[in-house]
Amino acid sequence: MLTLQKLSLALAGTAIVLMGANPAGAVSLTKGGSTPVAGEGQYTNIQGATTINFNDGVAPSSGFVTYSATNGIVKGSVDGQYATPFGDTSNYLTISPKGDKVNGQDFAGNTGDVTIKFAQALDYYGFYWGSIDTYNFVDVYSGGNLVKTFTGADVPGAPANGTQSGSTNNVYVNLLADTSKGETFDKIVLRSTGRAFETDNHSYRQASVPESSTTLGLLVFGAMSVGSFVKRKSKTV
Repeated sequence: MLTLQKLSLALAGTAIVLMGANPAGAVSLTKGGSTPVAGEGQYTNIQGATTINFNDGVAPSSGFVTYSATNGIVKGSVDGQYATPFGDTSNYLTISPKGDKVNGQDFAGNTGDVTIKFAQALDYYGFYWGSIDTYNFVDVYSGGNLVKTFTGADVPGAPANGTQSGSTNNVYVNLLADTSKGETFDKIVLRSTGRAFETDNHSYRQASVPESSTTLGLLVFGAMSVGSFVKRKSKTV
């Protein structure tokens, strides 16, 4: 009887743990995006997403989404520093190696990385990725844990060779969590070890994961059933 009681408590404990857990699994990277908007490049084609296009020249520093660095919002191209994504003449975000200098001088975006935090979990994040390079990295986190890292080489069909023109190496990418497995994420880190990592039209969507509730309900039901069995067994004895 003591063993069954312990099993009941273990199941209940498992249910509680899973309430806050984010089951391990792969976040997928796909190509997508709208027909290019004149002067602004591609936007997301994911329904229900909110977009940050940097057209006002700033990145959010408070509210639902916050960016760790905002000195990388630029417009146009500067030879040897950054290049505007293909078909995009509006403001965009650039990232270069930390402390990188040109002729001894700092330049826009040389923070090495930009951390983007969200107040609540997401099931989707996307952006227009310009002149894709293999040394561009996208880290996806959930609850402080690294879930997945993508590089330019992971973009389907992109040569990731820094080509600045054409739609093959300038692509809208979507990062999608599998909510059927309870997957979500709440932080993105964009970083680059070379010049440069240029993105625009960042989009995100807050997650809704009813499946986790269903799983929790089944576990709780199981724990209650075992507890009931323990009581019946006790009466029989």
